[in-house]
Amino acid sequence: MQVFQQISEVKTYILSQKQQDKTIGFVPTMGALHQGHISLIVQSKKECDISVCSIFVNPTQFNNANDLSRYPRTPELDIQLLEQVGCDVLYMPDVKDIYPTTDTRQFNFGYLDTILEAEHRPGHYNGVGQVVSILLKGIEPDKAFFGSKDYQQVMVVKSLVDQLNLPVEIISCPILRENDGLAMSSRNMLLTLEERKIAKLVPKMMEESREIAKKNGISAAKSYIHNEVAKVSIMKLDYYEVCNADTLEPLTALKPTQQAISLIAVFVGNIRLIDNWMID
Repeated sequence: MQVFQQISEVKTYILSQKQQDKTIGFVPTMGALHQGHISLIVQSKKECDISVCSIFVNPTQFNNANDLSRYPRTPELDIQLLEQVGCDVLYMPDVKDIYPTTDTRQFNFGYLDTILEAEHRPGHYNGVGQVVSILLKGIEPDKAFFGSKDYQQVMVVKSLVDQLNLPVEIISCPILRENDGLAMSSRNMLLTLEERKIAKLVPKMMEESREIAKKNGISAAKSYIHNEVAKVSIMKLDYYEVCNADTLEPLTALKPTQQAISLIAVFVGNIRLIDNWMID
Protein backbone atom coordinates (compact mmCIF):
# COMPACT_ATOMS: atom_id res chain seq x y z
CA MET A 1 0.00 0.00 0.00
CA GLN A 2 1.26 3.44 -0.96
CA VAL A 3 1.01 6.00 1.87
CA PHE A 4 1.05 9.69 1.00
CA GLN A 5 0.77 12.82 3.13
CA GLN A 6 0.56 15.41 0.35
CA ILE A 7 -2.13 15.68 -2.29
CA SER A 8 0.49 16.45 -4.94
CA GLU A 9 1.95 12.96 -4.37
CA VAL A 10 -1.49 11.37 -4.65
CA LYS A 11 -2.20 13.24 -7.89
CA THR A 12 1.05 12.01 -9.43
CA TYR A 13 0.27 8.41 -8.52
CA ILE A 14 -3.37 8.60 -9.69
CA LEU A 15 -2.32 10.15 -13.00
CA SER A 16 0.08 7.28 -13.63
CA GLN A 17 -2.73 4.79 -12.99
CA LYS A 18 -5.22 6.62 -15.20
CA GLN A 19 -2.67 6.64 -18.01
CA GLN A 20 -2.92 2.85 -17.80
CA ASP A 21 -6.73 3.14 -18.13
CA LYS A 22 -7.29 2.07 -14.53
CA THR A 23 -10.43 3.18 -12.70
CA ILE A 24 -10.16 4.86 -9.29
CA GLY A 25 -12.36 4.18 -6.27
CA PHE A 26 -12.23 6.44 -3.22
CA VAL A 27 -13.29 6.02 0.41
CA PRO A 28 -12.96 9.19 2.52
CA THR A 29 -12.80 8.56 6.28
CA MET A 30 -11.83 10.24 9.54
CA GLY A 31 -9.95 7.15 10.69
CA ALA A 32 -10.59 4.98 13.75
CA LEU A 33 -11.55 2.43 11.12
CA HIS A 34 -13.95 -0.44 11.73
CA GLN A 35 -15.45 -3.15 9.56
CA GLY A 36 -18.02 -0.71 8.22
CA HIS A 37 -15.21 1.32 6.66
CA ILE A 38 -13.49 -1.84 5.49
CA SER A 39 -16.68 -2.93 3.72
CA LEU A 40 -16.46 0.28 1.67
CA ILE A 41 -12.90 -0.58 0.63
CA VAL A 42 -14.07 -4.09 -0.31
CA GLN A 43 -16.85 -2.61 -2.46
CA SER A 44 -14.39 -0.21 -4.08
CA LYS A 45 -12.07 -3.08 -4.92
CA LYS A 46 -14.97 -4.95 -6.54
CA GLU A 47 -15.93 -2.01 -8.73
CA CYS A 48 -12.61 -0.25 -9.41
CA ASP A 49 -9.02 -1.12 -10.32
CA ILE A 50 -7.36 1.13 -7.71
CA SER A 51 -8.79 1.88 -4.27
CA VAL A 52 -7.81 5.01 -2.37
CA CYS A 53 -8.64 5.71 1.28
CA SER A 54 -8.15 9.03 3.03
CA ILE A 55 -7.87 9.54 6.78
CA PHE A 56 -8.41 13.10 7.93
CA VAL A 57 -10.27 14.37 11.00
CA ASN A 58 -11.78 17.45 9.41
CA PRO A 59 -11.99 20.35 11.87
CA THR A 60 -14.44 22.42 9.83
CA GLN A 61 -17.29 19.93 10.23
CA PHE A 62 -17.20 19.92 14.04
CA ASN A 63 -19.41 22.50 15.71
CA ASN A 64 -18.22 21.28 19.13
CA ALA A 65 -14.54 21.70 20.01
CA ASN A 66 -14.74 18.96 22.67
CA ASP A 67 -16.16 16.54 20.11
CA LEU A 68 -13.23 17.27 17.79
CA SER A 69 -10.61 16.84 20.52
CA ARG A 70 -11.96 13.50 21.72
CA TYR A 71 -12.66 12.02 18.29
CA PRO A 72 -10.82 8.65 18.30
CA ARG A 73 -7.53 8.43 16.42
CA THR A 74 -5.90 5.03 15.78
CA PRO A 75 -3.53 5.52 12.80
CA GLU A 76 -1.34 2.45 13.34
CA LEU A 77 -4.32 0.09 13.55
CA ASP A 78 -5.95 1.85 10.59
CA ILE A 79 -2.91 1.19 8.42
CA GLN A 80 -2.89 -2.48 9.42
CA LEU A 81 -6.57 -2.90 8.55
CA LEU A 82 -6.16 -1.21 5.17
CA GLU A 83 -3.13 -3.33 4.32
CA GLN A 84 -5.01 -6.50 5.27
CA VAL A 85 -7.93 -5.68 2.98
CA GLY A 86 -5.64 -4.75 0.08
CA CYS A 87 -6.18 -1.00 -0.13
CA ASP A 88 -3.86 0.47 -2.77
CA VAL A 89 -3.38 4.04 -1.54
CA LEU A 90 -3.72 5.79 1.81
CA TYR A 91 -3.77 9.58 1.93
CA MET A 92 -3.07 10.90 5.46
CA PRO A 93 -2.71 14.67 5.22
CA ASP A 94 -2.27 17.24 7.95
CA VAL A 95 -4.56 20.26 8.15
CA LYS A 96 -2.20 22.49 6.15
CA ASP A 97 -2.25 20.16 3.16
CA ILE A 98 -6.06 20.21 3.03
CA TYR A 99 -6.45 23.86 4.03
CA PRO A 100 -3.29 25.81 3.03
CA THR A 101 -5.46 28.88 3.58
CA THR A 102 -8.72 29.32 5.48
CA ASP A 103 -11.63 27.89 3.51
CA THR A 104 -14.40 30.50 3.55
CA ARG A 105 -16.65 28.85 0.96
CA GLN A 106 -20.32 28.58 1.84
CA PHE A 107 -22.43 25.90 0.21
CA ASN A 108 -26.17 25.90 -0.27
CA PHE A 109 -27.71 22.49 0.31
CA GLY A 110 -31.20 23.93 0.49
CA TYR A 111 -33.71 21.98 2.54
CA LEU A 112 -31.07 19.38 3.51
CA ASP A 113 -29.24 22.09 5.44
CA THR A 114 -32.23 22.87 7.67
CA ILE A 115 -33.26 19.50 9.10
CA LEU A 116 -32.06 16.63 11.30
CA GLU A 117 -28.24 16.65 11.50
CA ALA A 118 -28.01 20.12 9.95
CA GLU A 119 -30.50 21.58 12.42
CA HIS A 120 -28.77 20.02 15.43
CA ARG A 121 -25.18 20.56 14.24
CA PRO A 122 -25.06 24.04 12.65
CA GLY A 123 -22.32 24.39 10.04
CA HIS A 124 -21.61 20.65 9.99
CA TYR A 125 -22.54 20.04 6.38
CA ASN A 126 -20.77 23.13 5.13
CA GLY A 127 -17.59 21.65 6.64
CA VAL A 128 -18.38 18.32 4.98
CA GLY A 129 -18.82 20.15 1.68
CA GLN A 130 -15.48 21.89 2.07
CA VAL A 131 -13.41 18.79 2.77
CA VAL A 132 -15.22 16.42 0.39
CA SER A 133 -14.95 18.87 -2.50
CA ILE A 134 -11.21 19.29 -1.86
CA LEU A 135 -10.70 15.52 -1.70
CA LEU A 136 -12.77 14.76 -4.80
CA LYS A 137 -11.06 17.47 -6.85
CA GLY A 138 -7.63 16.33 -5.67
CA ILE A 139 -8.06 12.60 -6.14
CA GLU A 140 -10.47 12.69 -9.11
CA PRO A 141 -11.97 9.24 -8.51
CA ASP A 142 -14.42 7.56 -10.84
CA LYS A 143 -16.49 6.39 -7.88
CA ALA A 144 -16.61 7.39 -4.20
CA PHE A 145 -18.09 5.12 -1.55
CA PHE A 146 -19.99 6.32 1.54
CA GLY A 147 -21.76 4.42 4.32
CA SER A 148 -25.52 4.86 4.53
CA LYS A 149 -25.45 5.20 8.35
CA ASP A 150 -24.82 8.88 7.55
CA TYR A 151 -27.89 8.88 5.30
CA GLN A 152 -28.33 12.63 5.16
CA GLN A 153 -24.62 13.13 4.49
CA VAL A 154 -24.81 10.93 1.39
CA MET A 155 -27.63 13.14 0.07
CA VAL A 156 -25.56 16.26 0.85
CA VAL A 157 -22.53 14.84 -0.97
CA LYS A 158 -24.65 14.01 -4.02
CA SER A 159 -25.95 17.59 -3.98
CA LEU A 160 -22.36 18.86 -3.70
CA VAL A 161 -21.26 16.80 -6.71
CA ASP A 162 -24.17 18.14 -8.74
CA GLN A 163 -23.47 21.75 -7.74
CA LEU A 164 -19.77 21.52 -8.62
CA ASN A 165 -20.39 19.31 -11.67
CA LEU A 166 -17.79 16.80 -10.51
CA PRO A 167 -17.37 13.70 -12.72
CA VAL A 168 -17.72 11.13 -9.95
CA GLU A 169 -20.39 8.59 -9.07
CA ILE A 170 -21.40 8.53 -5.40
CA ILE A 171 -22.12 5.02 -4.15
CA SER A 172 -24.13 4.52 -0.95
CA CYS A 173 -23.28 1.25 0.84
CA PRO A 174 -25.30 -0.62 3.48
CA ILE A 175 -24.94 -0.11 7.23
CA LEU A 176 -22.85 -2.75 8.97
CA ARG A 177 -23.93 -3.70 12.48
CA GLU A 178 -22.39 -5.34 15.53
CA ASN A 179 -23.76 -8.71 16.66
CA ASP A 180 -26.25 -6.96 18.95
CA GLY A 181 -27.48 -4.69 16.16
CA LEU A 182 -25.66 -1.47 17.04
CA ALA A 183 -24.59 0.35 13.89
CA MET A 184 -20.81 0.29 13.53
CA SER A 185 -19.27 3.68 14.29
CA SER A 186 -15.89 5.05 15.27
CA ARG A 187 -17.63 6.72 18.20
CA ASN A 188 -18.62 3.34 19.65
CA MET A 189 -15.09 2.91 21.00
CA LEU A 190 -15.61 5.98 23.19
CA LEU A 191 -18.47 4.32 25.07
CA THR A 192 -17.79 2.92 28.55
CA LEU A 193 -18.77 -0.70 29.21
CA GLU A 194 -22.01 0.44 30.84
CA GLU A 195 -22.77 2.84 28.01
CA ARG A 196 -22.04 0.16 25.42
CA LYS A 197 -24.63 -2.12 27.05
CA ILE A 198 -27.17 0.70 26.90
CA ALA A 199 -26.29 1.57 23.29
CA LYS A 200 -27.55 -1.80 22.04
CA LEU A 201 -31.04 -0.58 22.96
CA VAL A 202 -30.93 1.90 20.07
CA PRO A 203 -31.39 -0.61 17.21
CA LYS A 204 -34.00 -2.51 19.25
CA MET A 205 -35.97 0.71 19.72
CA MET A 206 -35.63 1.52 16.03
CA GLU A 207 -36.86 -1.92 14.99
CA GLU A 208 -39.81 -1.75 17.35
CA SER A 209 -40.68 1.82 16.32
CA ARG A 210 -40.71 0.70 12.68
CA GLU A 211 -43.36 -1.90 13.44
CA ILE A 212 -45.35 0.58 15.52
CA ALA A 213 -45.25 3.11 12.68
CA LYS A 214 -46.57 0.49 10.26
CA LYS A 215 -49.36 -0.65 12.58
CA ASN A 216 -50.34 2.44 14.54
CA GLY A 217 -48.84 5.38 12.67
CA ILE A 218 -45.87 7.71 12.88
CA SER A 219 -47.14 9.66 15.90
CA ALA A 220 -47.31 6.44 17.92
CA ALA A 221 -43.79 5.51 16.85
CA LYS A 222 -42.49 8.90 17.96
CA SER A 223 -44.21 8.58 21.34
CA TYR A 224 -42.69 5.14 21.79
CA ILE A 225 -39.14 6.39 21.11
CA HIS A 226 -39.51 9.40 23.42
CA ASN A 227 -40.90 7.23 26.21
CA GLU A 228 -38.28 4.49 25.86
CA VAL A 229 -35.35 6.92 25.82
CA ALA A 230 -36.78 8.74 28.84
CA LYS A 231 -36.67 5.49 30.82
CA VAL A 232 -32.86 5.34 30.63
CA SER A 233 -31.10 7.94 32.76
CA ILE A 234 -27.93 8.13 30.66
CA MET A 235 -29.78 8.45 27.33
CA LYS A 236 -30.95 11.73 25.83
CA LEU A 237 -32.84 12.02 22.54
CA ASP A 238 -31.61 14.61 20.06
CA TYR A 239 -34.19 13.77 17.41
CA TYR A 240 -36.30 10.98 15.94
CA GLU A 241 -38.11 11.51 12.66
CA VAL A 242 -39.83 9.46 9.98
CA CYS A 243 -39.13 10.99 6.59
CA ASN A 244 -39.56 10.55 2.87
CA ALA A 245 -36.50 8.47 1.96
CA ASP A 246 -35.95 10.45 -1.26
CA THR A 247 -36.22 13.99 0.13
CA LEU A 248 -36.01 13.66 3.96
CA GLU A 249 -39.23 15.63 4.22
CA PRO A 250 -40.84 14.69 7.57
CA LEU A 251 -43.93 12.52 7.20
CA THR A 252 -47.09 12.44 9.28
CA ALA A 253 -48.43 9.26 7.69
CA LEU A 254 -47.07 6.32 5.73
CA LYS A 255 -48.18 5.81 2.14
CA PRO A 256 -47.92 2.52 0.24
CA THR A 257 -46.31 4.21 -2.77
CA GLN A 258 -43.74 6.17 -0.75
CA GLN A 259 -40.47 4.81 0.69
CA ALA A 260 -40.02 6.03 4.27
CA ILE A 261 -37.03 6.05 6.58
CA SER A 262 -36.75 6.56 10.32
CA LEU A 263 -33.72 8.45 11.62
CA ILE A 264 -32.46 8.94 15.15
CA ALA A 265 -29.73 10.81 16.99
CA VAL A 266 -29.34 9.98 20.67
CA PHE A 267 -26.78 10.62 23.37
CA VAL A 268 -25.58 7.69 25.43
CA GLY A 269 -23.66 9.43 28.17
CA ASN A 270 -21.71 12.10 26.31
CA ILE A 271 -21.43 10.12 23.07
CA ARG A 272 -23.83 10.98 20.27
CA LEU A 273 -24.95 8.07 18.10
CA ILE A 274 -26.99 8.10 14.90
CA ASP A 275 -28.88 5.35 13.10
CA ASN A 276 -31.57 4.89 10.49
CA TRP A 277 -34.00 2.15 9.47
CA MET A 278 -36.02 1.90 6.30
CA ILE A 279 -39.74 1.41 6.81
CA ASP A 280 -41.11 -0.94 4.17
